[in-house]
Amino acid sequence: MNVTEKISKFLTDAGAFFVATVDGDQPKCRPFGLHKVIDDKIYFGVGDFKDAYKQMCNNPKVEIVALKNTDWLRLYGKVVFEKDDAIANQILEEFPYLKDIYNEKTGYKMAVFHLEEATAEFRSIMKVEESYQF
Repeated sequence: MNVTEKISKFLTDAGAFFVATVDGDQPKCRPFGLHKVIDDKIYFGVGDFKDAYKQMCNNPKVEIVALKNTDWLRLYGKVVFEKDDAIANQILEEFPYLKDIYNEKTGYKMAVFHLEEATAEFRSIMKVEESYQF
């Protein structure tokens, strides 16, 4: 199992995970659940009308945390938004309930991103068990 698959499996097994951004000098954190691996990259989606999106545009450094029993994952890096709608369309096809939110009628669009200059730390309560940079 490569690093991308390992991260994706942990996120899936955890269910919800939390994405932290910065709003000015105030940290902000919210639950996410959607991620998708395409061509060995993990993609996430956020509404382009949401504060989280605006915060990522202003400061692209984010941290993602997921907990599974007593093990947890810290994934951090720089957000890179996709310019091509193909990946967003692929995600919408796989998760059709999102089409109720992101469509021409609502005017909402899903901004898809992945992380670059990233670090994934697989941690136990006491220490970092494994760390990967990608």
